[in-house]
Amino acid sequence: MCFSATASFVASGVIGTMGIATLRHVREPRALLFAAVPMLFAVHQFTEGFVWLGLTGRIGPVALEHVTFLFMMYAQGILPLLMPLAVLLMEPPGARRWAILALTVLGALVCGWMIYGLIAFPSQCHVEQNSIAYRNPFTSNFPASLLYILATCGALVLSTHKVVRGYGVLNVVGLTIAHIVKAFAFASVWCFYAATLSIVLYWQFRRENIDVETPNGSSPILRPFLLPWLRLMGAAAARRRRDREVGDREVGDRL
Repeated sequence: MCFSATASFVASGVIGTMGIATLRHVREPRALLFAAVPMLFAVHQFTEGFVWLGLTGRIGPVALEHVTFLFMMYAQGILPLLMPLAVLLMEPPGARRWAILALTVLGALVCGWMIYGLIAFPSQCHVEQNSIAYRNPFTSNFPASLLYILATCGALVLSTHKVVRGYGVLNVVGLTIAHIVKAFAFASVWCFYAATLSIVLYWQFRRENIDVETPNGSSPILRPFLLPWLRLMGAAAARRRRDREVGDREVGDRL
């Protein structure tokens, strides 16, 4: 993220909290990977916080090398496969699903290409205009970047789900602005934008706007299958509050 380690860690905490809240509202297993995007971005921002610490001399060069690799691994290697796969799992049968499947295969190839480059060639990073610029001689080229964008954002835009398409369009807009304004720190700036934007997914899952069984419709409400204990704790706390209120009213009536 831009600015500092503190900003990255704070962003990670906020996005991570929203990520846990998003997972609470997942009703169908096939939506789990897409719902996990905010949490994964939170971990990613946490990693960049340590990159900042390394660039400012607060952790050693070996640690800096490791966290730089982890940041670039997610940004360049995992995302082009994660996004189309998450969309594919939610997509109903049809022509769009076949197109998204093709983009998922493309994303797997881009993932392999990027990971090979990150392992075989040295990566570097430095601070430039309050942002971190990441460089790798193998992965930083126009053809790879074009295929990366196609795999990462193409599946989102092709999705049958209107909410997912809207999320994809917003990512394309942010990606374009990041490239125009801060092309030298594109990976850092766009990943922060995408991480912040992923909070939108919380509201969509909370409002049950992402329905795998009935895209753009509404299926019978299912009980969330993930982290149900959080909901049970909330329900128990609500019951205790109601019991206290009833008790207070009864005491008031007696007086």
